[in-house]
Amino acid sequence: MRIGLDIMGGDYAPKANVLGAIAAHQLLSPGEHLVLIGDTQQIKPLLSEQGFNPDHFEYVHTDEVIGMGDHATKAILQKPNSSISVGFNLLKEGKLDSFASAGNSGAMLVGAVLSVKTCPGVLRPCLTSFVPKLDGGIGLMVDVGANADCKPDFLLQFGIVGALYLETVMHVEKPKVALMNLGEEDKKGNALSLAAFALLKESKQINFVGNIEGRDLFNKKADVIVCDGFTGNIMLKLAESFYVLTMKKGFNDEFFNRFNYENYGGSPVLGVNAPVIIGHGISSPLAVKNMVMQSRDMITTGLVGKIQDAFK
Repeated sequence: MRIGLDIMGGDYAPKANVLGAIAAHQLLSPGEHLVLIGDTQQIKPLLSEQGFNPDHFEYVHTDEVIGMGDHATKAILQKPNSSISVGFNLLKEGKLDSFASAGNSGAMLVGAVLSVKTCPGVLRPCLTSFVPKLDGGIGLMVDVGANADCKPDFLLQFGIVGALYLETVMHVEKPKVALMNLGEEDKKGNALSLAAFALLKESKQINFVGNIEGRDLFNKKADVIVCDGFTGNIMLKLAESFYVLTMKKGFNDEFFNRFNYENYGGSPVLGVNAPVIIGHGISSPLAVKNMVMQSRDMITTGLVGKIQDAFK
């Protein structure tokens, strides 16, 4: 197993990524290898500072970086030797089993689609986010930003791939899939919600439980919360602010502590032909470590193959 990690992506790169890679190495089994992609002249001195044997990792040297403010598509095409572009080329060639980065999220989405492509039958890949539940469990919200404008068919597929992720990687049996709406009644919502509701209800591939409201995001009514990327991204950013606010107010609570993005690593891109994870731009070493472990879990559980089978 070769897990690709972009060392140059993120606000605290390369140090946070190197420290996260070291932490992840301690948890990987023999045969599970980390491939660090980036400027080796910056990476190896950081390993030396930590007294870490550089032979534990594989390296692919790059001398370009896609910045957070770069235009996604132009950057992928105009910076072929950037860590993100090189990572996706290796993934496409089968020289990596997964690729993760805390860098430019738009470039990561474009790179995934241009390199390993969308799974046959999948209309749009989607971004997911983990949602802590009051009962101690965890849910999945999808889409959270990859598709601001959606068609009803997209939302149906988001529900299918989200359920497969929870079943396969998180071992949630028969996850409950719900549509985020402005009311629980079947006839509530805008044109997109009404059409998507009908498709979700008819599907035999998911355990659809109907509409939920914003107040239900953290309770046990649903395991998979389906929404368009515009709605999902707004809800995600609002939820992320809860943790920040509790920290600022000096309020320590187990539930709100679970909103800390570091605990989850990153957002899986579902619907492409290889495991791809996009980390938060402010990823810390802990977040990077968890991003690597999440990559490992997506590989070992064969999630991508199960998504491909679902759309045959």
